[in-house]
Amino acid sequence: MKTETNLKTNVKQRLAIMFATVGLILAIPLVAMQFTNQVDWKLFDFVVMGALLSITGLAIELVTRKVRSANWRIIITLVILLILFLVWAELAVGIFGTPFAGS
Repeated sequence: MKTETNLKTNVKQRLAIMFATVGLILAIPLVAMQFTNQVDWKLFDFVVMGALLSITGLAIELVTRKVRSANWRIIITLVILLILFLVWAELAVGIFGTPFAGS
């Protein structure tokens, strides 16, 4: 019984840390906007990036919970992070030239 309580507490703590990290990452462009005109994010940009980071964090959390093999956990996590970086780059500068590219 004690193990289940600790497990649930750890899950809540990891999720809280994950969402706090998302908030801190989103604070970087928010603070930069106060000091320079080169960073020009709109509300939609913050919502999209917040969703992208949250989905990535939740996917990694799911992998951490469900995948037992450490090797597979690392591989799947790296693939998730690669997808995050590719989508981020596409939204920022349009490296693939899709219709939703940022440039």
